[in-house]
Amino acid sequence: MIIDLQTAANLISEGHVVAFPTETVYGLGADAKNIMAIKKTFELKGRPSDNPLIVHVCSVNQAEEITQNLPDDFYKLAENFWPGPLSIIVEKSQSVPDAVTAGLNTVAVRMPDHPLALKLIQLTGPLTAPSANKSGKPSPTKPDHLVQDYGDSLPILDGGNTRIGLESTILNLTSEQPEILRPGAITAREIENVLNRKVQDFRESQTDISKPAKSPGVKYTHYKPEAEVNWFDEFPLIPKNDTIYVVHSKNNWEKSDQIFAYEEDFNEMAKDLYDIFRMADHLNYRRVLIEQLPEPEQHSLLTALNNRISKAVG
Repeated sequence: MIIDLQTAANLISEGHVVAFPTETVYGLGADAKNIMAIKKTFELKGRPSDNPLIVHVCSVNQAEEITQNLPDDFYKLAENFWPGPLSIIVEKSQSVPDAVTAGLNTVAVRMPDHPLALKLIQLTGPLTAPSANKSGKPSPTKPDHLVQDYGDSLPILDGGNTRIGLESTILNLTSEQPEILRPGAITAREIENVLNRKVQDFRESQTDISKPAKSPGVKYTHYKPEAEVNWFDEFPLIPKNDTIYVVHSKNNWEKSDQIFAYEEDFNEMAKDLYDIFRMADHLNYRRVLIEQLPEPEQHSLLTALNNRISKAVG
């Protein structure tokens, strides 16, 4: 169900959940201080309650209202990367319900870089906004994906296709050394250049699933279609009819309904990834094979792409 901005704000103020666009993926927006609305979000997604939510704000002042003891590094990062795809974990204030943070004393905060999102948050106040997919499925990057998951039951603020297509970088500022818990479009090197100190880059093996998750996207199965996803090194001489191929190298690939060729345009590849996963399921392909990615130093999105694809493979 497509709705306008004011209707979206009214519904959220009444305790409902609304899908809205950001530059990364579509989020399920709920009033960050309304416990019943937050519970609806978990129920709608089928999301485990020990998986914390990111709170979206439209200004640093709003962020200050839901946090405390903010370090200087927070303000440096906000000045350089907000609005943008960087979620920052800091100490939460008492105004943030435990349901948002899975009982932790920290909260992830982000200012999205999308005009509709910012206008909505100006009208409603801070919003929790996990990706608007059903838990475990690929995140939605266009309104059609939301209709696939929810039919006409979910109110949608339509902002068209998202610009980046992968979820935000999550940076933990409450550890002794800043650490990236989920890779995104903002890299460790970019953050180091702003903070003038070492940042612990993301490592696939760093998550201890026996402990409470500090952030979304690190503990449970994510981003996975029904189709089998795997890597390949060499393109087959005869492509299989039941398989989608995603290639990035510059080999003058002839694109088709089965072959998605990006010629090292990793921005476009990231933007399309979840759409390809969903298309594979919609058209009943058995598998999606993706060309092994180059070293992450070659492009800012490669660590994030590798992370999302590896989770789909695993």
